[in-house]
Amino acid sequence: MTPKTGSAVASWGRRLRLLALLVALLGAAGWLAWQHETQAPKLAAGAAPVKLVVPPGATADAIGRKLETQGLVRHPIVFRLLVRSRGLGGQLKAGEYALEGPLSLEDIVELLARGDVVRNEVTIPEGRTIEETAALAAAQGIDHDDFIEAARDPALIRDLDAEASDLEGYLFPDTYEVPLATDPAVSLVRRMVERFREVIAPERTRIEKKELTVRKVVILASLVELETAAAEERPRIAAVFLNRLARRMLLQTDPTIIYALKREGTWNGNIRRRDLEMDSPYNTYRYPGLPPGPIGSPGREAILAVLDPADTRDLYFVSRNDGTHHFSETLREHNRAVDRYQRRRRGR
Repeated sequence: MTPKTGSAVASWGRRLRLLALLVALLGAAGWLAWQHETQAPKLAAGAAPVKLVVPPGATADAIGRKLETQGLVRHPIVFRLLVRSRGLGGQLKAGEYALEGPLSLEDIVELLARGDVVRNEVTIPEGRTIEETAALAAAQGIDHDDFIEAARDPALIRDLDAEASDLEGYLFPDTYEVPLATDPAVSLVRRMVERFREVIAPERTRIEKKELTVRKVVILASLVELETAAAEERPRIAAVFLNRLARRMLLQTDPTIIYALKREGTWNGNIRRRDLEMDSPYNTYRYPGLPPGPIGSPGREAILAVLDPADTRDLYFVSRNDGTHHFSETLREHNRAVDRYQRRRRGR
């Protein structure tokens, strides 16, 4: 080897060592940058929570883009690579998250993998109408008009009630998680009807044996639900209604008057004497038989009360003004109870 050749080899060796050093430095810098990007806090302690909504089926890349817009990652690819390196692809849970510091990108990935979502729920009490249910759902962020529109479509219950003109009575009262679907109102309405089906399914045989229909049971149960809040009274209230129907007596139940007034937009919290004469098919003081449809959504206990009413000949009941009722078999006894619990109260 000539001196010239040796010098060239040495020069290339130095270049290769410099290149290797440069690569090592770049690698170290890249590693430090990666460590900083994934492990340094993205949200400081005490900072306002950041809302992150992950829709069902969202990919790691889609979630990364959301995080980028919120300033929580430099580029979506960093989030995607981190998810892949942790072996969590396809395991990130949909839902609404409240990101609170101190929180790194790695912490965010772990949080999404655990599914530590905000429990955004809506509770629908028994006896609520479609309109009242829509108002409760709207308070949790679901569009009121979208909910009303979805609840006006009886298709979801058509196989159980061919006469239904809407879903009144079939939006089962319960606590539901507010859906994150594209159309949350429709999703919530569907879930409520599904819940009704779950409750009514075991009772279908009993309903048929009693020669009733699902529709008649729900109508009667809605009356029972709105007549008393005392659980122990429901079977007896149901018995009164069934006894009166069997004798072709008017049901004469105030909740149907209230429902009619609500439909007209004139309910102000009081029933006046002239309201008992209003020309509405829901006026059970004027029209015999059941009202044309449910007047609210009954709960399970009210439904069961209709299917298993008390063994009694009672035909009347009047409020004791303490949440319970006095029951009577005869009109004479009922009038005495009315005098005792209502007329004297008004006199005082």
